Amino acid sequence: MAAELALHHGLDVDRAAWAGLLHDLAKYFPPERLLSMAREAGLPITEVDEADPHLLHADISALVARQQFGVTDEQVLAAIANHTLGQAGMDALSCVVFLADSLEPGRGQTVELEELRKVAHQNLQEAVWRVCDRTLLWLIDQHRLIHPRMLLTRNWAMQVAPAKPKKSERTATAKVERHC
Repeated sequence: MAAELALHHGLDVDRAAWAGLLHDLAKYFPPERLLSMAREAGLPITEVDEADPHLLHADISALVARQQFGVTDEQVLAAIANHTLGQAGMDALSCVVFLADSLEPGRGQTVELEELRKVAHQNLQEAVWRVCDRTLLWLIDQHRLIHPRMLLTRNWAMQVAPAKPKKSERTATAKVERHC
């Protein structure tokens, strides 16, 4: 899906294909290995990373791509590193790989996913914030920790996307009473 989205948006298809192929190199590394490699590389490790080391697999996959596969293209490496949590200010290639990972056909054929796939063909940044919203709602529903980088990605994408959410879209997913 990364190559197809790249082609649609006029991006380098080869770069997207490489990032798409290499993005999960560290997906099945044990948690201890992900943490030790992140520490050794001097990557910032949050409390959320400590609690859920699998979230580091994207950054570690970029390290493995560089160290073991000789990838030197910084755009490809950034796209690999950003495919799970995104990154505020990420370029179009990173957006494409982030979206392809979240929206690939193996994730299902629900009406919501089909709509997000359409948005990904229309506007990358809008699709990024909408995918982040979907992910955040799922994490909340599952009582899972939320990585701060995902929030920063969402907020950045929402600010730069030409389309802004309508109030009905912001409130339709959750009605929350305010109590302190």
